[in-house]
Amino acid sequence: MRTQSVIYPGTFDPITNGHVDLTERAARLFDRVVVAIAHSEKKTPLFNLQQRVELCQSSLAHLDNVEVMGFSNLLTDFAQSQGARCVLRGLRAVADFEYEFQLANMNRAMYPEFESIFLTPAEHLSYISSSLVREIAALGGDISPFVPESVGAALRKRFDEQG
Repeated sequence: MRTQSVIYPGTFDPITNGHVDLTERAARLFDRVVVAIAHSEKKTPLFNLQQRVELCQSSLAHLDNVEVMGFSNLLTDFAQSQGARCVLRGLRAVADFEYEFQLANMNRAMYPEFESIFLTPAEHLSYISSSLVREIAALGGDISPFVPESVGAALRKRFDEQG
């Protein structure tokens, strides 16, 4: 039997309940899900790579077939190193599609066997984004409906230290 692996890449700064939802659904579809956290200094993340890995690990610990790893190379190279030929991408809105379509075609040009799988989050989670969560947290708003408990605590701590 061939084991199917999928890579779910992103900056996850921070992981949200929308990310958790997609990971849970992917864990039902694939034998192995690798949540691949991009180093992505270009985006100046709020949390460093190790912190983002730890937050994702704590948020996804209930899923036996999910691994969380950081990476700083090309996604296609990372996927090949993990023996994965599929990438999972979330689509929240029509606006996401054009960028994701371009990315899927570029990835396939670099790694012809690489397929993109698109999932939409549950409707009640479709408006959540990491950047909105960070903004609400920075302004002292209640983020508990949008992120796992450990992430909420980490955000509150981060902004309490800055304030």
